[in-house]
Amino acid sequence: MKALAAGIGVVFLSPILLAGTGMMLASSAEAVQSNGTLSNCLTDLDSSEIADQVSKLLDGASGEDVHIEGLDLPAEQVPNAQTIVAAGLSLDVPKKGQIIALATAMQESRLRNLNYGDRDSLGLFQQRPSQGWGSAEQIRDPTYASEQFYKHLLKVNGWQQMTVTQAAQAVQRSGLPDAYAQWEDLATALQSAIVKTFPGGSDAEGADADQDKEPSTSTGCTPGQDGSGFGRIPEGSVPKGYSIPKDADPKARKAIAWAMQQLGTLYQWGGSCTNAHGPDPMARCDCSSLMQQAYAHAGIQLTRTTYTQVGEGKAVSPSKLQPGDLIFSRGSAARPEHVGMYTGEGLLIEAPRTTKPVRITPIKDWTILAARRVL
Repeated sequence: MKALAAGIGVVFLSPILLAGTGMMLASSAEAVQSNGTLSNCLTDLDSSEIADQVSKLLDGASGEDVHIEGLDLPAEQVPNAQTIVAAGLSLDVPKKGQIIALATAMQESRLRNLNYGDRDSLGLFQQRPSQGWGSAEQIRDPTYASEQFYKHLLKVNGWQQMTVTQAAQAVQRSGLPDAYAQWEDLATALQSAIVKTFPGGSDAEGADADQDKEPSTSTGCTPGQDGSGFGRIPEGSVPKGYSIPKDADPKARKAIAWAMQQLGTLYQWGGSCTNAHGPDPMARCDCSSLMQQAYAHAGIQLTRTTYTQVGEGKAVSPSKLQPGDLIFSRGSAARPEHVGMYTGEGLLIEAPRTTKPVRITPIKDWTILAARRVL
């Protein structure tokens, strides 16, 4: 995968200025309870119950029906945790690194994408624009913030041999260096539950992966396949040996077939996708208009933008994809910036970006933030 997502009362504790390798690191502006610790330490958690609750939520259940010890706003917090795990997977960060990132975000923001903090601290990890973490807009992007945390963690010498709190502290330089430890059990349970919702996640969950190890090629969407078996796919072409699955829903087959007819046509931001092969650039496809027009030809009306399509139909787990499902990436689970259509056999079709054509891509190259079934 490549780079793969607000009320609790908070008190911001005095941070210290941070310094890292060649730059200043984030402040330790923890969004924590008044005493900086949990009133009840989260130990002896039921991991299987947490996994069930996470699956319910990611499959579309109301936040009111989901209860996870330690998370007061699971409908907001779990998608942010999912984004953190997705970013870790996209950067090939081992399981332990993902747990460290989750524990850090729990301590700093309670897994909420805050638009405030001590001094200029923002976002899931309370990173500071003034300390070189990026612009305020970038830091408020959960994917960007997660990737920045991981990139700094990976520069810490010997982080894999450290405890979770030692590694988190090496990045954050918190005024409460021991506070991260209280979140380790919940972070571990969440990582285990969330990683299984991603293609290949069942295999990735089991080990604190050696980054030199050959990556798994299995995927939850189609057993044993993540699209890698087709090898390099020339842009705008149909992979040799691929055909639309015969058992796909007839409307999904029709939508996929129509989308495939647009292969090779150039992307156009804001394009209507009404005549992608014609001379008018604005009749070409962008990512969401390709989805809209493909399903329009199957008799299903979708809204126009990625931001609204993520609310169409019903949520499905990325591990249970069926041909025709919409897959969302970039940005955050709540507000993704890109959409494609799963075509079966570990592949998807997309209009990727300016200068690129409509193409078929292996799902292993995507960080999936959300998936919707519109049939």
